[in-house]
Parts: sequence; C-alpha cells; structure tokens
Amino acid sequence: MGDISYLKKVNNRSVVQQVIDCLTEAMLNRQLRPGDKIPTEAELADNLGVGRNSIREAVKILVYLGVLEIRRAEGTFVCEGFSESMIDPMIYGIILDKEDSYANLMELREMMEVGVMQLAMQKVQEDELKELKRKLDRMHEEIRKGPDNVENAFWADNDFHDTISDIGKNPLVDKINQVVRTLTHSMRLATVRTMIETGQGEELYQAHENIYRMIAQKDTEDLNEAVRNTYFIEKLED
Repeated sequence: MGDISYLKKVNNRSVVQQVIDCLTEAMLNRQLRPGDKIPTEAELADNLGVGRNSIREAVKILVYLGVLEIRRAEGTFVCEGFSESMIDPMIYGIILDKEDSYANLMELREMMEVGVMQLAMQKVQEDELKELKRKLDRMHEEIRKGPDNVENAFWADNDFHDTISDIGKNPLVDKINQVVRTLTHSMRLATVRTMIETGQGEELYQAHENIYRMIAQKDTEDLNEAVRNTYFIEKLED
C-alpha cells in the first residue's frame, strides 16, 4: 500500500460521515485518483481510529453513490467515470429544499441551459450542426402531427436539447444538466402538451428554431431571453 498519510483520525461525532468526508477530501486533493485502490478495511480502521463497522458503512454508501466499486478478490477502487446513481442524491437534495423550490428551479434551469448553449457555440463542429438541424426538423415533424402525438413531440424536443448538451463536450456540465432536466420533466411535458393542444405548435417550433440559429451563428445577444422564450410559462398559467 502506498502513502496513506491523508487518512487522519476522526472524532466520535458522525463517524460514518467523517470517514466519507476523509475519503472524499483525498479524492478532491487528488491523493486518490479514479482507478486507485483504497486502503483495506483494516488499514482504514487503524489509520482513522474508528471501528470496522463504520468503515464498512461508509464504503457501502460511497458504492451506492457510484463513487467506489468493489471488485471481488481485488479490493475496493475509486470509480473511473460517472454513474447514473450519482444523480439521485442531487435530485433528492433539490426536491427536499425548504425554499421556494419552483422559483429556484426555474432560475437554475435557465442558468444551465444558457451555459450549455454557450459551450455549444464555442465547440460546435459543422457535422454536429447538421445533426442538430436534423433533430430540429424531426421535432417539427412530430409537432405537426398534432394533439395525438404529444409524447413523441416531447421526446423529439428532449433529443434536440440533449444534442446541444452533447455538443458542449463537458461531462460535468452534461450530468448536472441531466439532473435539472429530470427535475423539470413534468413542466416541460406540460409545456409541449399545452402548446400543441392549443394549436400553438408552430410557435413552440419557432422558439427552438431560434435557438438553433443562434448556435449556428454563434449569436450570444439576448441569449437568456431566447432560452426563456422556449418555456412559455405564461401559457401554462393561463
């Protein structure tokens, strides 16, 4: 086993959480890197001055969160990539926020979508722009099919936005954006449904066509307003 000096004894308050914090800090400080094997249960218990049960519980939680993985007969390792299970705690954390979660969520949604678009504008390649146009055209086709096709139109809309996020080529931003899009799923579906069922599908499409044009032309002027114009909040409130 290599240098494990990053392991410092913890006190009795919230022992399991402190074990988690110690390992997390070691990862943040890059003393533990993706793919590294962590010390054994016995070594962790000895160096941190805590019982093995606390170590076992802390490791179990980090495995559930997708941070660590147990390889039988080999040991426990720091994961080498994102796991979908990482998203769940973030979602619950926002859901359980005592503040005005709807207003906060809308602010977060706009901030994320504007940021995602800015990244896409910086990094978009010609072939990616063509793919985004195909996604936009498919969305238009699904919208034109009318009220009986709301679900497909919604997923075409979703696919268009996911493609913009992919163009940004930043896995951290993409994952956080996924959290926000999961949390806003019902309101986004309600928007698409309302617009199509009230005969305003073309307006919905035009708002997204404008987003495509801005990415193609790398036009950042009034970007927040353009993103906000795809929400149609006032339509949902009528």
